Amino acid sequence: MEYYKLVAVSGLPGLFELLTTKSDGAIVRGLDDGQTRFAANRSHQFSHLESIEVFTQADNANLIEVFKAMKEAGTPLPNEKDANAIKKYFEKVYPAFDFDRVYGSDMKKMVKWFAVLQKHEVELKLSEPENTDTNE
Repeated sequence: MEYYKLVAVSGLPGLFELLTTKSDGAIVRGLDDGQTRFAANRSHQFSHLESIEVFTQADNANLIEVFKAMKEAGTPLPNEKDANAIKKYFEKVYPAFDFDRVYGSDMKKMVKWFAVLQKHEVELKLSEPENTDTNE
């Protein structure tokens, strides 16, 4: 499973692998349950994990940078129901967060998503940009 194929779908919990898109929505497979379903554009929005950014004290950081920091830290993930433990975890793992603008619910999602990525052994790697150079 490739990181660039993963999406979050509004209104649906968890992460999904984007299988194909259609004019009126997308067919996705849940990473947790493996269930394939159609998600309509009318009732859902799709966010590629690659495109999600997080507020920091300086420039925004791509979500994958946060995941990489979490992996490198090697510390156990906090209990997702303990907001204080989650905040303390990110203060250690990624202190550059702008904690005034990154909500606790967002940090909770990051912990859940990272656990899913680890469970499915997803390589934390952005897709390669397409070569648009025509002078080859």
